[in-house]
Amino acid sequence: MTTVTSKIVVEQALQELAIPYIKIGHGNLEITNPLSTAKKEQLSQKLLQLELELLEDNKHILAEKVKDSIYEMVRLSNDLPKINYSDYLSKQLNYDYTYIANIFIEITGVTIRDFIISYKVEKVKELIMNDELNLTEISNKLNYSSIGHLSNQFKKVTGLSPTDYKKLALQSRL
Repeated sequence: MTTVTSKIVVEQALQELAIPYIKIGHGNLEITNPLSTAKKEQLSQKLLQLELELLEDNKHILAEKVKDSIYEMVRLSNDLPKINYSDYLSKQLNYDYTYIANIFIEITGVTIRDFIISYKVEKVKELIMNDELNLTEISNKLNYSSIGHLSNQFKKVTGLSPTDYKKLALQSRL
């Protein structure tokens, strides 16, 4: 539940199912009383219809919190002080980074570093297609050390340079 819309949708589902809750937070839900098996199944089914998932396993919950923290870290990259992502995640989640990294790879099958790179490349694609920023500005916005670093990561993930990606995407729009 990282968006306001998700929180509203979950709140509506809880109201429909008459499940009292205390708060809906960033990726979690605090209810007033434990749910019966039947209510838990109803909530799970309702969330699946909304393309959301009820997670009860602590490892899965932590992996989702890592993803949410990464999304936030990348989204706020201009506003945050330059900090190592391992320090950022440890501070955000109050766990040792090694523990976080081991749980994340166990649950998702990818390293945190690779997840961050993939997510940042998706953001680069978005920004390229918005055509409001040049590569230097995109590089700065996403805290790349240089345009070359951005281009190398982009090419490793997509197989194309950012410029070739833009040309190809523009041609496919025609």
